[in-house]
Amino acid sequence: MLWTLLLALILLLVLQAQLCICLRELRSVALLNSATSESPAQAPNATTSRRMPGAIIIGVRKGGTRALLEMLNIHPDIEVAKAEVHYFNLDENFRKGLDWYRAQMPLTLPGQVTVEKTPGYFTAPLAPSRMWSANPAVKLLLIVRDPAERLVSDYTQVLHNRLQQIKPYQPLEELLLRHGRINPSYKALQRSLYHQHMARWLEFFPRKQIHIVDGEALIQNPFPELQKAEKFLELPPRITQDNFYFNTTKGFYCLLSEGHDKCLDDSKGRPHAPLSNEVFQKLCRYLWVPNQIFFRMVERTFKWC
Repeated sequence: MLWTLLLALILLLVLQAQLCICLRELRSVALLNSATSESPAQAPNATTSRRMPGAIIIGVRKGGTRALLEMLNIHPDIEVAKAEVHYFNLDENFRKGLDWYRAQMPLTLPGQVTVEKTPGYFTAPLAPSRMWSANPAVKLLLIVRDPAERLVSDYTQVLHNRLQQIKPYQPLEELLLRHGRINPSYKALQRSLYHQHMARWLEFFPRKQIHIVDGEALIQNPFPELQKAEKFLELPPRITQDNFYFNTTKGFYCLLSEGHDKCLDDSKGRPHAPLSNEVFQKLCRYLWVPNQIFFRMVERTFKWC
């Protein structure tokens, strides 16, 4: 009888030990499943750091770069630099080195893409070589619009700034024309000669590494252009049509993300400075050949004047 009780006690102790082992294994599996189900932002081992941009919006000035940046920022795998850095186009910034440039970037998680935009890069002669030396694999986004309209918008911004500062200004026609002909030395015109600037970029970056965004299409119907940008950046599709709504008061699309809406500032959609139709058509004729060269470079056409 005593031996029977002793054997039963031993058996109970063995079963208890096995039960404890099973419970520990189950607890370990549960913890593992919990960790793997966390998003990158919640994962305990995920660390944020300031990384070099994986993509850069290089231009064009007054082409819609701010709108493109804000729309891309809807994507959860994108973090954007809040201000234009002007690293590759300004010597005083470039001399500060890559560590300074990286310090201007936002904190990101592994797997997220940092996006910077400085529209002055596109027309800066040294920007392509400097950018290629820093990262030959960086993806470039170039948003373009009708170069004639872009020129007028460029002048309008300068005019607005001079009026605010109570500074003198010249009418657009005086700057654009010289002895009745288009003035080729006018800087705003030079910025609209897309083919000249594009040629420099293609000396360093293959065409497939430069994504062209249609600025007019982005304003009229943003979602299709953002789908193309997601694909170019090799990101999962996270931006939807529901992220945009048309603001009838402002006359353009605003953004809706995580229950919050955002419209671009009042400078967007500002009425253009006056320019006679005769001079505008003269500008269009002047730009026709440069536009055709640009179309061949990027292997697509646009409905420009």
